[in-house]
Amino acid sequence: MRNIIQGVKGARDFYPETMRIRNFLLEHIRAVSELFGYEEYDGPFLEKIELYAAKSGEELVKEQSFVFPDRGGDLITLRPELTPSLARMVAERQNELTYPLRWWSFGPFWRYEKPQKGRTREFFQWNIDLIGVNSVYADAEMLCICAEFLNSLGIEPEQVKIFVNDRKLMETEFIEIGIDQDQKKKVMKLVDRIDKLPNDVWDSLILDLGISQSQLGKLKCVLTEKKLWQKSNELSQIFDILKIMKVDRYVEFNPRIIRGLDYYTGIVFEAWDVGGDGRAVLGGGHYDNLVSDVGGDPLPGVGFAMGDVMISILLEKYGKILKGNQSGVQVLITLFDESTGIFSYELLAELHKVGIKSVVFPQPAKLQKQFKFADKLGIPLVIIAGPSEIETGNVALKNLKDGSQRDVPIDQIIEVLRSMIAL
Repeated sequence: MRNIIQGVKGARDFYPETMRIRNFLLEHIRAVSELFGYEEYDGPFLEKIELYAAKSGEELVKEQSFVFPDRGGDLITLRPELTPSLARMVAERQNELTYPLRWWSFGPFWRYEKPQKGRTREFFQWNIDLIGVNSVYADAEMLCICAEFLNSLGIEPEQVKIFVNDRKLMETEFIEIGIDQDQKKKVMKLVDRIDKLPNDVWDSLILDLGISQSQLGKLKCVLTEKKLWQKSNELSQIFDILKIMKVDRYVEFNPRIIRGLDYYTGIVFEAWDVGGDGRAVLGGGHYDNLVSDVGGDPLPGVGFAMGDVMISILLEKYGKILKGNQSGVQVLITLFDESTGIFSYELLAELHKVGIKSVVFPQPAKLQKQFKFADKLGIPLVIIAGPSEIETGNVALKNLKDGSQRDVPIDQIIEVLRSMIAL
């Protein structure tokens, strides 16, 4: 075997077929974001690690970030997420901005994790946030965006469901159980991991926090109570709004949804593949203190992030990625030999003038090879422009979809192509 230099572990090569999926996602992300009035922005790929130390959590900072010193000695990281950068950007221009902000972004991120199905070290991520209002309507809007995005992809609620919870509701329940403030944060971290650990291991970790066996039993009851949301005025209003927006079938209350990041303070939600694999697709929630944690004045917000890897797997799984001719090229013009090359490119120029996506086979070759090339790329029409065709003033037009072929006068080829492409 050839000694090919290997790519970086966890990074990805975007071949055209993979790039098509990425662009397909971006088209839908942009369409839904703009439908709800959000503006596109982006932050830098490099940040100081202290930005994430402010609020993202110890695991993200110490275990998952790519950290290195720059030439000045500052610890720099490739961005593992965007919300802290967003908070910094808002803090730096806080008095100049018009609120509420509706911002979205789609770009690359890096986390030092074990590569596995649905998770890579380099990934693209959609981030969308509504900042500057502390309102149940803002929280509901963010859930509507999630549901509308899934609907735009043709994904059904039986395939992906958005699970929502309220951290304030859970904190109230914890207090009633007798879980104190010192235990609360650690309990929430473990609730976030409840589906990732064996039952006995999870129970043991909870008891190690000083939680009694009786409290553990009550906690488990809370985490299985599907009607608990009725105690939350915020969740009740949210479900009413989702119903009005006709996306309520995508959203369901789940008391186990807590979210592991430290900056969430209210509504939290995650979208999960419920059609078999049981993997999270996106996650987000309400936050109150993030801007102040990076030096600005307190400013509430709500948002979510969605990586491209898992959603791409689901699009493939549920057959939502279009197959066939994804380049959009409609016509291949053959190239017989050097004597016909100029004519082929003259014809190409005429097709391009009227907006017909077309290509010339870039070297002389046998017809069967050129037909095979067009067929593999899903190009439906081939113009055969050989010496005899040029001499007679006609070209042969072959339809690879049905195998038919006919002669077309050169001065009528554009009109004929337009009629066939329209069909």
